[in-house]
Amino acid sequence: MTVHSQPAFFAGIDWGSQSHQVCVLNTDGAPLGEDKFEHSGRGLGQLIDWILGRVGGHADQVRVAIETPHGPVVDSLLDRGFQVHSINPKQLDRFRDRFSPAGAKDDRRDAHVLADAVRTDPHCLRELSPLDPTVVELREWSRVADELTAERHRLAQRLREQLWRYYPQFLELGAELSANWTLALWKLTPTPAAARRVRPSSVAKLLKKHRIRRFQAESVLTVLRADPVTVAPGVVEAATAHVRLLAERLTLLNQQARAADHKLADLLGILSASEEPAQGQSREQRDGAILASLPGVGRTVLAALLSEASAPLHSRDYQALRCLCGVAPVTHRSGKSRRVVRRRASQPRLINATYHWSRVAVQRDPVSRAKYRALRARGHTHGRALRSVADRLLAVACAMLRAGTLFDPQHATASR
Repeated sequence: MTVHSQPAFFAGIDWGSQSHQVCVLNTDGAPLGEDKFEHSGRGLGQLIDWILGRVGGHADQVRVAIETPHGPVVDSLLDRGFQVHSINPKQLDRFRDRFSPAGAKDDRRDAHVLADAVRTDPHCLRELSPLDPTVVELREWSRVADELTAERHRLAQRLREQLWRYYPQFLELGAELSANWTLALWKLTPTPAAARRVRPSSVAKLLKKHRIRRFQAESVLTVLRADPVTVAPGVVEAATAHVRLLAERLTLLNQQARAADHKLADLLGILSASEEPAQGQSREQRDGAILASLPGVGRTVLAALLSEASAPLHSRDYQALRCLCGVAPVTHRSGKSRRVVRRRASQPRLINATYHWSRVAVQRDPVSRAKYRALRARGHTHGRALRSVADRLLAVACAMLRAGTLFDPQHATASR
């Protein structure tokens, strides 16, 4: 853990896409200066030099507050040794009420509010630290893989719509439309008329090339050669042209998705290289090996946890993790009224990752399965039961990270 000297100055940065407003305060809250700098390499350098000029050149004695927890502004400040803290926009809105009960807002005021918040209430802000370069790269590739998957689903739905127009029997195969072998089959039989002309040996060769064993050439052609629907003149030509464009885009997306998967595997291999601490092994590498040993944690879930929750994992902060993952319930209590609802203000990728983590853990881990069944028997919905299972798994993960041990199913069963 990094040890900082006692801060004597406090800066707030209201960042923007074109320029950044800065305000610096001393320990008494008196302004030492304010200015605006453009977003560029030169501008960020001037911003840092301007702050150092106001505080006597001691970056380690300056606490900086900013809304965003990442980006070039944060990276530049951390690189120069500043103590950087991020604040949630909702929290900033509450701190703003100290200076403007009417809700007035502008860049200069926000920079002042940020500086004063980190001066009086640093415990309400999250301290940032430089990330491992591998974690930074993993985060980007993990997000790219998610984007490619979402784009494949969108294009597959558009492809389904076009096939429904003129070739519904192709959909009756029940195959994944975005799969390479399905696209190749469509290129071989793009219309019902082409399906009647193609030879069974050609289809068999295609299935063998793509290693598809659950379909036989004869059964595929039987489905494709069913009576076609009657369409208006020109519909087949128009829909076929549209499907051809979609197929080309899906083929490219499949190639990019495979490249992203290979890159994720390489990066996770670096972060989970050893099950035992090795000489010179970083903390992130050890954390990756521990998390990978948990039931239900696969490549996608592990990549999301290590990349999107690196700070709470590094500090073993269970409360922060459960809030980020959306499994910590929110209680609304007023007078005789008490209501518990699902947390919505969470990280979307972590919500999705913990959902699939708990879903697979229920299938493979006896303790998680027993907890899920008990919750369902009490009347909990499927989603609520999975969130409770995920909450327990996060607590187990933090305990393992603190102890530095891998998951032991025998120990878990014995404890239960």
